Amino acid sequence: MKNALLISIFLITLTSTAAQTKQTAEVNGVSIYYETFGDGYPLVLLHGFTQNHTIWYNLLDSLSLKYKLIIPDMRGHGKSTNPTNEFKHNESALDIFALLDKLNINKFNAIGYSSGGLTLLHMATQQPDRISNMVLIGTSSYYSEQARKVLSSFTFDNLNDSHLSYLRSIHLGGDEQIRKIYQQLNNFSNTYNDINFTPPYLSTITAKTLIILGDSDPLFSVAEAVDMHHAIDNSSLWIVPAHGHNLITTDKLWQQQSLHVILRFFSSSINH
Repeated sequence: MKNALLISIFLITLTSTAAQTKQTAEVNGVSIYYETFGDGYPLVLLHGFTQNHTIWYNLLDSLSLKYKLIIPDMRGHGKSTNPTNEFKHNESALDIFALLDKLNINKFNAIGYSSGGLTLLHMATQQPDRISNMVLIGTSSYYSEQARKVLSSFTFDNLNDSHLSYLRSIHLGGDEQIRKIYQQLNNFSNTYNDINFTPPYLSTITAKTLIILGDSDPLFSVAEAVDMHHAIDNSSLWIVPAHGHNLITTDKLWQQQSLHVILRFFSSSINH
């Protein structure tokens, strides 16, 4: 089920946590929808490509006990707009910084899954001093030939009915929006100037970093994760056995295990 690679096809169960805000911010020529939950040190949660903010809902009750969660839909996804019909992760990073500026948030922790992690890599190199700690899940510093081959296989026409139904439930623009998202995803296979972080560039990252990758991820290899770990000072690496790319939208047991590790990672830092 290759079209389910970046997002699982199950209906997400909403938690009992009540959102403190559900708003839209105008930044960089786009409207970014976001929700906030809880109080405490800011924690930004960034979803993967083709997804939206709801992938984090199963983790809200635990994370919001200690952190103020900021959960946006990245440009063109969910309820956020993207008039350019293009997606570049460096521009997505600027969107999130602009949103945080509007919320008067300077320093923060962050978790990024897949494209959310790629956005975080740009954020951590654009303004290194602002991210205290970050978790990169299913992320790499570049697109290998294997990744490009997989990305080129994603098209709207290849979607099965159940997955398309799920996508329609989270993207309010319907099939037109979904077609644009999948065209952008497919375009990543021929993009070379957006995700191409060299080791010297990665070494400028000052955030304490946890890298998490499934050992069977078809997009990104264990070797790539190891290289990124070596390049980023003060980083840790967790290779998850018998798991692929869908580390966030996988079974609830693993979600709870990963939540325990992530919370321990954050709490071990003097900067929250």
